[in-house]
Amino acid sequence: MTKKNQKTISKTKTILIFIFTIIIGYALFIIPDIFFGVTKINGGKIGINLFYIAIFQFFTIIALLSASLKILKKDFSYIGLRFVNIKKDILLGLIFGLLWTILQFVLIIPNTGGINRTDINGMLGMYDGSLIGTISFIALGVIGGGITEELFNRGYFINVLKDVFKNPKTGLWFSAISSIIIFSFGHMPVTALDWFDILIPTIMYTLLFITTTRLTAPIIAHGIYNMTAILLTYWLYYN
Repeated sequence: MTKKNQKTISKTKTILIFIFTIIIGYALFIIPDIFFGVTKINGGKIGINLFYIAIFQFFTIIALLSASLKILKKDFSYIGLRFVNIKKDILLGLIFGLLWTILQFVLIIPNTGGINRTDINGMLGMYDGSLIGTISFIALGVIGGGITEELFNRGYFINVLKDVFKNPKTGLWFSAISSIIIFSFGHMPVTALDWFDILIPTIMYTLLFITTTRLTAPIIAHGIYNMTAILLTYWLYYN
């Protein structure tokens, strides 16, 4: 994208489009949760329905971001979806994702309630004991979480918002911190432990994005943690 094209979009218009996109985006994340949670169709938020939620979130958010970026005269590479230094990014993602998994399941979770933790109980209620159900849960964690959330909450949020600031560093850190806070609030933490559990990985994903300027590493880290957490919770605590 050329500088000439970037200048055709005013900062006021960028802010308005950004706010509209963020509001609609969060609504799209919430809609399938509410739908299955209220209707209880096919058991509610369980089994194959988790796959449907993941697919709904992925395709609707991609469509929303595509439309928003087109209006802003930008593309997905602008928000960090670039496949360069892919091996390095994958390695970073694996290291940090697995490190957080180890810290959680070896140290933190066993010493803060284990199966009695609210988050573990919430996860246990989403298993149906079947292979399809477990795969669907992993799909929700990897597609709905690792990929879609990173595109929306990290790539789009930070890179679009930072450009409305005159000072690049101020814009970057304001956008990054805002992204961390809003993303964390979106997971509705209540206790100090809830805040710790969401803030640490969120900061980690954000720093991976900022230091690499790409989404690959945070997507891998986020996806790896979600997948391993789902598998380990099933293995350690389900039945």
